[in-house]
Amino acid sequence: MSESAEQLKGRVVAITGAGRGIGAATAAALTREGARVAIGDIDLDIAKATAERIGGDTLALPLDVTSAGSVAAFMDTVESNLGPIDVYINNAGVMPLSCLLDEDDATIDRIFAINTRAMIHGTREAARRMLPRGHGHIINVASTAGKAGIAGSATYSASKAAVIQYTEGAYAELHPQGLDFSIVMPGITRTELTAGVEDMPAFRAITPELVADAIVAAVLKPRLEVFVPASARPLFNITRLLPFSVGQWIGKKMGADHVFMDALDRPERSSYEARATGKDPQ
Repeated sequence: MSESAEQLKGRVVAITGAGRGIGAATAAALTREGARVAIGDIDLDIAKATAERIGGDTLALPLDVTSAGSVAAFMDTVESNLGPIDVYINNAGVMPLSCLLDEDDATIDRIFAINTRAMIHGTREAARRMLPRGHGHIINVASTAGKAGIAGSATYSASKAAVIQYTEGAYAELHPQGLDFSIVMPGITRTELTAGVEDMPAFRAITPELVADAIVAAVLKPRLEVFVPASARPLFNITRLLPFSVGQWIGKKMGADHVFMDALDRPERSSYEARATGKDPQ
């Protein structure tokens, strides 16, 4: 057994939105390393299929992250079946793309309900359960878009910026009481969420497996900021130190001013956009 598997063996990890994409890849990676993983997803059939494919002690459960009651019930079921939650991963998220003047209020509300308020509910509920034990690790999946607003995804960028700031505040408040926090900030990741989005020069898309590996590493050695790829860290740190106009110039050279705008009307995004905006829940 690998050293990491020894460290993770038997630890209970609950992941939201884990039927697909980064969540599913993370569930598979953690299960391989010996963790007992619960997959929560609004689509129970997808969650069950993913759990069956992964095998091990993986548990598939229904979860509507926009309902605080559903989040609490999810954690109750995880703990009654697998044991106290050691690591809680707020992964569920949506990324509808739109020109900001065309975005309707229902889509704005949905983005913040899933990406931001659900993360707050999950963080608070997990922390309440972890604090009496004096330990626990809450991982919130944000995005590099939360560090720099991108045309075509202003609302999504804002929702992920809120994840970053909330997690930093939670760390400041609760880390002294024994809880660890991590903010995972992937770049463009090849899941259906980024269907139709092309690579950016010098900032190519990554796989969900690469993000999953970074999450496993953060579970093994907790740290607050987790950029994926790691090379994104110096880029964002440097641009934040520069005048805003210089950062914008760098972003344009990389294609950030049009990479999402170009994808708006591509047919390969249509099925995801319908589901992400709630027009087709399946």
